[in-house]
Amino acid sequence: MLPEEFAEQAGVAFKDSGLLRRSLTHRSYVNEHPEALEDNERLEFLGDAALDFLTAAWLYSRFPEMDEGQLTRLRSVLVRTEQLAAFAGQIRLGVALRIGRGEEASGGRYRPTLLCDAFEALIGAIYLDSGLPAVMDFMEARFTEAVEAVLEEESLLDSRSILQIWAQGEHGETPRYETVETFGPDHAREFVVEVYVGRELRGRGVGRSKQDAAQQAAYNALTLIGDGPLPAEGQ
Repeated sequence: MLPEEFAEQAGVAFKDSGLLRRSLTHRSYVNEHPEALEDNERLEFLGDAALDFLTAAWLYSRFPEMDEGQLTRLRSVLVRTEQLAAFAGQIRLGVALRIGRGEEASGGRYRPTLLCDAFEALIGAIYLDSGLPAVMDFMEARFTEAVEAVLEEESLLDSRSILQIWAQGEHGETPRYETVETFGPDHAREFVVEVYVGRELRGRGVGRSKQDAAQQAAYNALTLIGDGPLPAEGQ
């Protein structure tokens, strides 16, 4: 597949076709074709940094209630080798790569690590050609689809995080938590928290702290929704 054909089917436009061609050039190809001059490893370095930043920025804006630990775990899922290789597979990047004969014979065109590196190089090329907004335009739908798949990883996120992903995906809303009651003596105070999506009450929880009550409310909401896996009760 020619680089221009690849770019068209992948939905990305380049002003500088040389950047596109370089992003698709593995070092094994340069070893056999010295006229190619440069492989994609420098672009890979740049793309790796750009993806780390944009993933963090996107998650920070998309999930305002997540704490640092949750954001870090979710970012690690989105930029891990397997996920980036999957992104590469979606756009048939392996078919377009320029690789050496030995690498071709060993199946390198579809090796996850090589695809991951090439995808990072492509991101680096998009950044140099058109800037960070173009990279985000290219990645946003892919981030969204990958995050939805996180719902199948029961241990990754707690109930509040899973409910937030569902609420924003289905309704474009961020869940709202309200403490509606407290009871018990000071040394054993309990809180009642309700969670709303838009104006609709979705769940109610009781706990020894507002945070615990909110987690229970989110868990109960997810139970009623019945959409996707649940974490262990109380998470």
